[in-house]
Amino acid sequence: MNGVRIIKKLPLRQWRSFSRCSILQQEVVQAAAPLTVPVPEGVDKPVSPKIEKLVADISNLNLLEVSELSQVLKKRLNLPDAPVMPVGGFSMAAPAQEEEEAAPKAVKTNFTVKLTKFDEKQKVALIKEVKNLLEGFNLVQAKKFVESAPTIVKADISKDEAEKLKEALSKVGAVIEIE
Repeated sequence: MNGVRIIKKLPLRQWRSFSRCSILQQEVVQAAAPLTVPVPEGVDKPVSPKIEKLVADISNLNLLEVSELSQVLKKRLNLPDAPVMPVGGFSMAAPAQEEEEAAPKAVKTNFTVKLTKFDEKQKVALIKEVKNLLEGFNLVQAKKFVESAPTIVKADISKDEAEKLKEALSKVGAVIEIE
């Protein structure tokens, strides 16, 4: 009661500053209230009651109602229809058999050139040739490449290119296999 009597005796100017302070204090308290502590990793994030209610309602729907819900949401949100994948893979069984029969008739178009071994006397010439034939190799990389034989020189190349590589490397003492 004494606090109220003191406020009544205050002049109007002091009363205004007192009310402004109390309003500012209320705004500060309200602004600080929305801050929440972040949820640590590995712990489920709390869900709002509105979302929880929606999940419960949707989980109680039968298949026809879910289908209707899906169609309505697609129309309202302008979502495209997603392609339906076949279940069980029954449609894929027949083409697989046809591919197996066609495989032996296919002609091999991609070849791999492999350096199996090399003549030690012509090692320097082989390193220089590898540096010139393979892009992005300097002398140190070419030396390590040659010394790591057997190794693949190039993979997935045409037959003509594989023959040219074999001929060029065979001239400088390399033993080359084309697979």
